[in-house]
Amino acid sequence: MKAENLLAELNRLRKDIGEDKSDLEWLAVHHAFCFISYKMGEFQKYVEEQDKAGAFDEYEP
Repeated sequence: MKAENLLAELNRLRKDIGEDKSDLEWLAVHHAFCFISYKMGEFQKYVEEQDKAGAFDEYEP
């Protein structure tokens, strides 16, 4: 699993929700996306650790 794939999916979800700054769901997804984008190196390290631990074993692309 690559961090970029997870971030792209989070961005897709953010766009699917539609920007509504009064909606907590949009705010949560938007700010999670922004924060993870800003901390991409750390997120990649986390994803690599989780991958080694088997967290994505059930995922089928």
